[in-house]
Parts: sequence; C-alpha cells; structure tokens
Amino acid sequence: MSKNSEFSKLRIDLDNAITYGTKIEAKRIARKGLKEAKDCRLQGEVEYFLGQIDLLNNKFTSAIEHFDAAIKYNPKDGASYNDRALCMIELGIMDEAIPYFDKGIEVEPDYATIYHNKGWLLNNLGEYTKAIKYFQKALQLEPERAVTYDNLADARYNLNDFSGALEAYRKVLSLLKPGQCRQIKSQIRKKIKELENREAKR
Repeated sequence: MSKNSEFSKLRIDLDNAITYGTKIEAKRIARKGLKEAKDCRLQGEVEYFLGQIDLLNNKFTSAIEHFDAAIKYNPKDGASYNDRALCMIELGIMDEAIPYFDKGIEVEPDYATIYHNKGWLLNNLGEYTKAIKYFQKALQLEPERAVTYDNLADARYNLNDFSGALEAYRKVLSLLKPGQCRQIKSQIRKKIKELENREAKR
C-alpha cells in the first residue's frame, strides 16, 4: 500500500469503486490520485495511478510498465504487484502472474486484496481447495469483504459443498449496502434459491 495515509485512502476508495461501483467513478478517483501525486511530487504514487488509469482503459502492457516503475520507488507496495499480476492475467499469461501475487504477499502480508485476487485466479484455474485458503485469509484481514464471500461461495459450489456455498452467498447479501450492486444481488438471489431448492430435496 502507499506509505502516505492520504494516498492509502485514495487507493481504498479506488478499489471499492472498481469492486462495487462503476468504471467512470474509478477513473475519476484514479485521475484525482494522479493529480494529487503530481502536486506532492511523489513519483511512486504518480506511476501507480498512471498504471491504474491504463488498467481501467484496458492498456495492460503500458499499465505493467507503470506498476514496475511504482515498485522501483516503493518495493513494499503490494498493490502494485497485485495489479501487475491482474494485467498479466488480462494478457493471458496467468501462470506467470502467480509469482507476482506471491511477491506482493511477501512484501505486504496484511493486504487482503492480494489474497482475494490470488484465490480468484486459483479458482478460475480449477484449484478450488487452494483458492478457499486464500479467500479465508483475505476474510481474516477484512471480515466484511462481500466480494470475497461471493468468490468463496463459488469455490465451495465448485467443490459440491452446497451448504457452504449457500452460507457464503447469504453472507454476501447481508454485507452489500442497500442500492449497491443490484445486478450482482439479483444473480446471488437466484443462486441462493437454486441452492435452497437443492438442499430441500436432500
């Protein structure tokens, strides 16, 4: 994360906008972060927010260059390792992304997002049991992280742990704020209904 508390807050706001908000909102926060970083002459933060803007604009190769530069200025910036790994995934080089998640965890072991994203990748690679361990670690650090419960539910579903999936999906709905993520809530309610029907037939 950032060494500067003001930029740490901007990064959290950006992460929340990407996860629960809109791309327009995320770009606005990234541009604000870039302007403030330039005003403060914090080159590591400048590179980080330039990387975020490129990532949001699907310019993944350029984003990687900015995250690499951010890491040079702040080698303990787990978020830059995390976001570099996400760009690699978008470019189709998934296996090579894992060491960047691991390095991010090594330098910033209390950063929940990186555990979540490594779990998400492992889940997509079919390594469901391993994925669950990373989701659980993310939730130890951020117990109210709705998106992680959503992915945890998916991994448990993939392992045919339907009661565990149902519990996790219900937790997602309890954590999402009113009016937030309506489409996601609708999809989760359908999954909950399906799982409740399955459980009732047992």
